[in-house]
Amino acid sequence: MRSYPRPSEKFIFVKKDDAGLVCPKCGSSDVKKYPVVSEGGWWNVTKCQRCLHSLERIRSEHRLGAITTISETFRA
Repeated sequence: MRSYPRPSEKFIFVKKDDAGLVCPKCGSSDVKKYPVVSEGGWWNVTKCQRCLHSLERIRSEHRLGAITTISETFRA
C-alpha cells in the first residue's frame, strides 16, 4: 500500500481558469471555469465568482475527477 505524505499547505485550492465571459445575472467579469464534485459526481462548471450564478455545467468525462483508472486508458 502506498503512503502519501500529509500536505504542508493549510488549505488546498483548485485551479480556476478565467472564462473570459461576463455574468448575465450581475454583470461581473469575474467568471471562472473549474471542476466541482456534487452528489451527481464530477462536473466542469463555469460560474460567476461574485454571485455564484452557473453559466455552464457539463458532466466530467472522468468519473473520479483527476484520478484516472487503468481501465480508462483502454479505449476502443
